[in-house]
Amino acid sequence: AEKTSLKSLSWNEMSRDVARLAAQLRRLGVEPGDRVVSFMPNIPHTMVAFLATASIGAVWSSCSTDFGAPSVLDRFQQIEPKVIFTVDGYCYGGKDFDRRDVARTIIEALPSLKHVIYLPYLDSGAAAPVANAHDWNELLSGPETPPHQFAQVGFDHPLWVVYSSGTTGLPKAIVHGHGGITLEMHKAMALHLDLKPGARMFFFTTSGWIMWNLMVSTLIVGAAPVLYDGNPAYPDVDVLWRLAADTRATQFGASPTYISTMMKDGIVPRERYDLSALEGVLLTGSPATPESMQWLYDNVKADLWVTSQSGGTDISSGFVNGSCTLPVYAGEIQSRALGVDVVAFNDRGESVINEVGELVVRQPMPSMPLYFWNDEGDKRYHDSYFDVFPGVWRHGDFFEVNDRGGCFIRGRSDSTLNRYGVRIGTAEIYRVVEALDEVDDALVVNLDLPGSRFFMPMFVKLAPGVSFDATVVAKIAQALRTQCSPRHVPDKVYPVADIPYTLTGKKLEVPIRKILMGIPVDEAASRDAMMNPESVDYFIAFADERADYTLAKG
Repeated sequence: AEKTSLKSLSWNEMSRDVARLAAQLRRLGVEPGDRVVSFMPNIPHTMVAFLATASIGAVWSSCSTDFGAPSVLDRFQQIEPKVIFTVDGYCYGGKDFDRRDVARTIIEALPSLKHVIYLPYLDSGAAAPVANAHDWNELLSGPETPPHQFAQVGFDHPLWVVYSSGTTGLPKAIVHGHGGITLEMHKAMALHLDLKPGARMFFFTTSGWIMWNLMVSTLIVGAAPVLYDGNPAYPDVDVLWRLAADTRATQFGASPTYISTMMKDGIVPRERYDLSALEGVLLTGSPATPESMQWLYDNVKADLWVTSQSGGTDISSGFVNGSCTLPVYAGEIQSRALGVDVVAFNDRGESVINEVGELVVRQPMPSMPLYFWNDEGDKRYHDSYFDVFPGVWRHGDFFEVNDRGGCFIRGRSDSTLNRYGVRIGTAEIYRVVEALDEVDDALVVNLDLPGSRFFMPMFVKLAPGVSFDATVVAKIAQALRTQCSPRHVPDKVYPVADIPYTLTGKKLEVPIRKILMGIPVDEAASRDAMMNPESVDYFIAFADERADYTLAKG
């Protein structure tokens, strides 16, 4: 964490704490199938709480402490938890954030709760958010560790509930099973990440993102997760590389957006830190560019395995992954995941090579959702994945496979730009525009207007010291026209102070498009699920003014 020095938890210490907490949960009446939820940061205690919960057959679900109460309740109220773990707060950017009022609001709005387990994380003397909370340290105290008895459950017994981003309506409460997750995680860790006993895996994440679940799952192959709670750019922009060096991490995970920040800031980690233990870098969260992969070889380590991988919360695993036995090509995902029948479909439902199509999975995967919580008749499940190609999982990504089996994620298919009948993934536009010195970040959407019209605005966050003028617009247009095609050039470019992102680092393309199409902001996006919620205010005003387009027919 930001304010504490490095700490380690041995296998014996972890086993002891898990056994003690599992026994206490049983004593509190938690049974297989009961839901246990967490409002905790990305700290070892959260991992221990999950392992204890899973070991007795209860069902785990987690939200990060930076979530607002409405967003947490949108998730937890659906599953009616029996127990909640919570803390006094968290630290970010050198500041402490007391979250006890938020925790109290959450607890009071969950009538199903029987017990609150409270960890005074920031201040050992901080009072609990409610009077009847059990103290974490008291529950785990005592000289004796009871024998740990693992509950015997079926292959499809629920392990955890994770959630979709929930841009409209309530988030999808996705249920995964013990057996499917165990198989997929073992495959991913051992074969696609090449983790071995003693390996150390770091990936910057919160406890509310599926990458946290993957980090905890490194334990399945005897590896150790490196956990960090705080701002990834505080007190210095390269703090995560220092953490990797200090912990002797063998795998480092990051988003391409993070690498882009390193590139723009001129950071050269190999000149500052001993990264001799580092064997590989995993890029995920958004499409990786050739430039970001090359930067890693040039600035981190020449003898490095750089892999771009892509999957989803929906399956808690990957569709396309790395392979330590295959060559690495810049900007390319090495292969389709083992045991995953993933292909690109055209509009006729035909598998295509060297063409961009819909990412589909033609046969079941072990970690596909068992069901959605409270989804009568599995209707929402069906509508989410199987409504376009009957019997075939459509994930919502734009996807391409080349002749040698290399893979490319071309952006979300539901944020795809359709210009003159040609479908364009947003990722290729960002690669060109964000490489310009004048541009720090960008967002582009396409508005399908009445009368077969469309309007494609681009919003750019300029680099410090750059003024927005016709020269900047012309440079953007020229770069897109020459490096992509005339169809990639936006209809108009607008300067903005910031680009809106989700808490997991994804641009809010679809919510912004909905706002610009006149959908009320509360239906289009959840502010509590945003990294920078104030950034959406510009787009609300833009939609209200609607100076350069109209939603009227004609």
